Amino acid sequence: MEDGDGGEGLRHHAIRLPLAVAAMEGSGSEITSNGGPSVSLRQKASSLMASSAAAYRSKPASFWALLALSGGAMLTAFPAASLLSRLYYNGGGQSKWILSWSAVAGWPIPALLLLPCYLFTDASPTWPPSPWLCFWYALLGLLSAADNLMYAWAYAYLPASTASLVAASSLAFSAVFGRLIVGKKNRIGLSTLNAIVVITAGVVIIALDSGSDRYPGITGRQYALGFALDVAGSALHGLIFALSELVFDKYLSNGSGDGAAATRFHMVLEQQAAVSLSAFAFTSAGLAATDGFAAMRREAAGFSAAGGGKAGYAMVMGWSAATFQLGVLGATGVVYLGSTVLAGVLNAVRVPLTSVAAVVWFHDPMSGFKILSLVITVWGFGSYMVGHSSAKKTSGGSSQ
Repeated sequence: MEDGDGGEGLRHHAIRLPLAVAAMEGSGSEITSNGGPSVSLRQKASSLMASSAAAYRSKPASFWALLALSGGAMLTAFPAASLLSRLYYNGGGQSKWILSWSAVAGWPIPALLLLPCYLFTDASPTWPPSPWLCFWYALLGLLSAADNLMYAWAYAYLPASTASLVAASSLAFSAVFGRLIVGKKNRIGLSTLNAIVVITAGVVIIALDSGSDRYPGITGRQYALGFALDVAGSALHGLIFALSELVFDKYLSNGSGDGAAATRFHMVLEQQAAVSLSAFAFTSAGLAATDGFAAMRREAAGFSAAGGGKAGYAMVMGWSAATFQLGVLGATGVVYLGSTVLAGVLNAVRVPLTSVAAVVWFHDPMSGFKILSLVITVWGFGSYMVGHSSAKKTSGGSSQ
């Protein structure tokens, strides 16, 4: 990632996280005249630790804390939201509109988190927002509503483990859209291309093995529809990441110096609250048009998961709203502090977490092809990280 224009505070793009593999790879060719290594392993380790410490000291502690919290929210809340989506259907839920509505019903969460920022820090509301900013918030809300609906259809017909593996393709879409829309801040190198090809191969393997994990009662056409909408939702996910970064760069860039983390990060909360409210409005209109609010009462009466009944139904809906909102908030924070590609990478990291959890809790079928796809997906992510770190070391740490 490259540095943004102006001396931005927490809005840094050059996140230098040197890896041991990259350090060893970059130094492996240094040979003395007698054929031995030029420096000892202890010296290399000491040099790596020193460079790592210098990289972390180059950013304020609040930057790393917020980046860690944002990434952690993605890696915990998104898998939980995926599992809750499957639990909704297992418990007797049937409406795709209701499930997609629950994903944005938690829009007040970022709005409530804004209050302490305004009350106890120097942060001030971005008010009044420009007409163009309002347009982008409405567009991102519409795209988010469509994305949630696609995923709701996918989880209706696919096991949670399969749906999460297919969703790993969002890394490829994030890389492509990040490069096309945001530009040089999201460079596509050989490691990125390799990861795209490998992860795509994993998705193809799942498609070829579609008959082994189909739920009883799900037809081949429904499975194919869920698969296609899962891929489409992943593409839309990558587009939303890229457009969010564009909005931050073009309309919400901050050229002031370092300061309290909340005085910068409040823009993430503002954007998420506005986009989620917009998505909530679009989804509520669709839910009302399909008589979804009356269907909620009928579903709650016969719900069988999480203790069953209205209490179990409310628990699943409530946790779905909270976990999804926290996951999206974390993703928006990663886009703001890092880049679209970094958000796509972390989005791919959650794949093995969700897949393993789905096998344990829902007893999802885990065929040999699905295990191979999982291994390939993790391999693609690992190759991206190693190659990306090596590229940054070679280019002086300025890529992406």
